[in-house]
Amino acid sequence: VQLQASGGGLVQAGGSLRLSCAASGRTFSNYNMGWFRQAPGKEREFVAAITETGSSTYYNYFTGGRFTLSRDGAKNTVTVYLQMNNLTPEDTAVYYCAAASLAPSNWYISNAMDYWGKGTQVTVSS
Repeated sequence: VQLQASGGGLVQAGGSLRLSCAASGRTFSNYNMGWFRQAPGKEREFVAAITETGSSTYYNYFTGGRFTLSRDGAKNTVTVYLQMNNLTPEDTAVYYCAAASLAPSNWYISNAMDYWGKGTQVTVSS
């Protein structure tokens, strides 16, 4: 089972990044998927999630319409994408991909995910 995150990097404020998470090893088409992030000295927080069918997405308030989450693939090979635009230094964090049977509407209050990726660093300079 593997969730491989990529796409992080250093970008100036106002710039964009696209994170990818390639999930394999299980039937991830049956899982809700999404992203959390953790900034230095802060707790891990929910960013965005998408249902197993891709029909619904959920975003934390701070994304403010700047982030878009999508997914494609089927069965054992699923990829989720987090397009992040108009980034600010406050978005600097390690971003973690996650998969869970827990409904995305509950991801705001629980980080009890079934699977976690290793994280990818996003650094936004001012």
